[in-house]
Amino acid sequence: MENPIVIYRGTYIESTHNIHVAVVNAAGETLHSYGDPGRLTFPRSSMKPFQAVAVIETGAADQYQYEEADLSLICASHSGENFHRSRVMSILGRVNLEEEALQCGTHIPRDIESYNELIRNGGELTAVFSNCSGKHSGMLSAVVHMGEDVGSYREISHPHQQRILDVIEDVCGYPKDQLEISVDGCGVPVHRLPLKNTAMGFARLANPFAWSEGERPRALERIRMAMTKHPEMVGGTDRFDTDLMRAFNGRIVAKAGAEGVQCLGDKETGLGIAIKVEDGNARAVSVATMEVLKQLGIGDDTIYQQLSEYGNAPVFNARKDRIGHIEANFQLAAGGGILTGS
Repeated sequence: MENPIVIYRGTYIESTHNIHVAVVNAAGETLHSYGDPGRLTFPRSSMKPFQAVAVIETGAADQYQYEEADLSLICASHSGENFHRSRVMSILGRVNLEEEALQCGTHIPRDIESYNELIRNGGELTAVFSNCSGKHSGMLSAVVHMGEDVGSYREISHPHQQRILDVIEDVCGYPKDQLEISVDGCGVPVHRLPLKNTAMGFARLANPFAWSEGERPRALERIRMAMTKHPEMVGGTDRFDTDLMRAFNGRIVAKAGAEGVQCLGDKETGLGIAIKVEDGNARAVSVATMEVLKQLGIGDDTIYQQLSEYGNAPVFNARKDRIGHIEANFQLAAGGGILTGS
C-alpha cells in the first residue's frame, strides 16, 4: 500500500496521499477494496441522499410539490449559484419560513462570481449561500409538515434527526445504536460508520429494488433519478459530482463529502463505491474515483476522455501555468468479506 495517489511537480514526486476504498453490492458483499474497507468514517455530505429519504417519507416532498430539481437540491453541496439560492428560497417560501430559519451558518460560496456580485451590491453573506442550505431547507419542510419544533430541528434528539437515523440503519445496514454521532460543518448530526456500509447504502441507492420492495426503495429511486436528471443542483458549474453524473447520463449517482470522501453507485452493476482519502485532502478524490471506475470497467474511453482532467488532474501555479499533475498508483484487491447487520 505505497503511494496510491501521487502529486508531481514537473517530473518529481512532491507529495502522496493514502486512500481507502470499498466496493460493495446491495447484499453487503465487499467485492473489491483497497486499504481498510471497514475504516470507521464520517461520510459527511455523502449522507445527504439518505437524509433526503426522510423528507419524502414524511410526505413533505409531495405536500409542498417538490420538483425533481428540488429533491436533487436537498441532496446537494452546492456552489451557491443563483439557481441554487433561488430554489432554496422557493422551498422555504412554500413552508412559510424566512431565510433566518436556516441554521446552517454561512461561508463564501464556491461560485466566486456570486460572491463578487453580492459585494458589488453591498450585500452580506447569508445562510442561503451555504453549500448545505438545500439540505436544511428540506429538513425544515419535513419538520413544518409534521408540526414539530422548527427551532431545534438540527438537534440529535429532534424527531426528524431520529427519522434519519432509522433510514441510515436500514439502508446502510448498520445498527443505529452503534452509529457514533458528531456535528457536521453545517451544525446537524453527522454519522460515523464503516466505509463499506456507506458503500452498501450507495449500492442500494443506485438500484433500490434489487435490495428490497416497498416505500423506502421507491424513495431511494426518486432521489437517484432526481440527482442524475439534475446533477447541476448537486454541485454546480465545473464540479466533479455534476460532471461525473452528466457524463454517465443517468448510470452513476455520486455525492462527495468533506475531508476527502467520495461515494457513488452504479445502476447497471448495482455496485456501491465509497472512497476516503486518509489525510482528508480533496485534491486526491477525483483521481482516485476515476481510477476505481476504470479498474471496475465502469464507463468507456469516451467518458474517460470527457472527464480526463479529473482522472489525471493538473496542478497549476498562480499564473495558471500547468506545472504538474496528480495520478493514481494503486490496484484494487478482490474481496473483503461480508457485512454484518445487512
